Amino acid sequence: MVVRRYLQDSLDKVVSGRKMAFVGGPRQVGKTTLALQMLGPDATEQHPAYLNWDDPQAAARLRRVELPVDEPLLVFDEIHKYARWRNLVKGIYDVEKSRRRIVVTGSARLDYYRKGGDSLANRYRYFRLHPFSLAELARGGGKAELDALLKFGGFPEPLFRQDETEHRIWQRDRISRVIREDLRDLEHVREVSLVEHLVDLLPVRVGSPLSVANLSGDLEVDHKTVERWLQILENMYVCFRISPFGAPRIRAVKKERKLYLWDWTAVEEAGPRFENLVACQLLKYCHWIEDTQGLPMELRYLRDTDKREVDFVVMRKRKPLFAVECKISDRGASPALSYFAERTGIPRFYQVHLGKAHFQRGPVTVLPFVRMCDDLKLP
Repeated sequence: MVVRRYLQDSLDKVVSGRKMAFVGGPRQVGKTTLALQMLGPDATEQHPAYLNWDDPQAAARLRRVELPVDEPLLVFDEIHKYARWRNLVKGIYDVEKSRRRIVVTGSARLDYYRKGGDSLANRYRYFRLHPFSLAELARGGGKAELDALLKFGGFPEPLFRQDETEHRIWQRDRISRVIREDLRDLEHVREVSLVEHLVDLLPVRVGSPLSVANLSGDLEVDHKTVERWLQILENMYVCFRISPFGAPRIRAVKKERKLYLWDWTAVEEAGPRFENLVACQLLKYCHWIEDTQGLPMELRYLRDTDKREVDFVVMRKRKPLFAVECKISDRGASPALSYFAERTGIPRFYQVHLGKAHFQRGPVTVLPFVRMCDDLKLP
């Protein structure tokens, strides 16, 4: 099943303007499919303009700069695994920009893996492709789609196949390839088995302030090593962390970050899994605004020293836009929301849930998650 993704129009606009489009995102999130759609509705990985660095023959052609003739759009996939990839892409772009359009895709942060070479500044725009969200599947409704997202995640293959056994196998194989292939190609990590162990430890820590010291004790390695491994996993789109929002009139915690996974189905418990799904939706919104409009966005959380907490605060240009609390049930509103509403200056507070109730409690709007996505026009 091929679905037109939310970034398609923005990518078309960028490459039509003769800049390169870089597309990063988790492994198997649909980057290749998106790029192939730009080559044509029936394009496959055998298309001559699709050059994947993981294919030895394509890699050899790229190193020799042997490009297909009469192809107006070129797609370079996973080329960031080449140590001098930025110099190579810069050279191709500078020579070919008057007659070629270029899309570069990769299962890691292309803005991070700058392995030497000249700068590509002002030659490309970077976009982050996220898993499918509720808005991409069904705007203005979608209880069935939300149930599918919670059960199978937002990655295209398991989401559209909806087979529990195949989903488990896909999940295992995806993480194995990230750790044993991408990690090997991009980073100098000897203790691969310990990084795998770290990945296994993360799902039960979703939604809570993350203690790197505790992880260090569990893995029996030093704090700096665990922090480095976490940063690597973030760069490879396995997980992401959000920082606390330090409002001036409350005794906010300042340092501990919360961790979430790009594949929320790795989280077993229903509450944290739903919270992780909401985190991914809000991060997608932030990245979409940044990548398409150039406005600085942040996703944070709110917690004070008395352990009152609001799950998320969405910020634009360092100013809070709205806060979101996640609950499975649709009964009542969290007292923490009213408390922080009086003290933080955050203009809107939402409490989202999986039920049907929609009501107002003072400054807090309690509503179904489906409704909030539609009201805020989230991507």
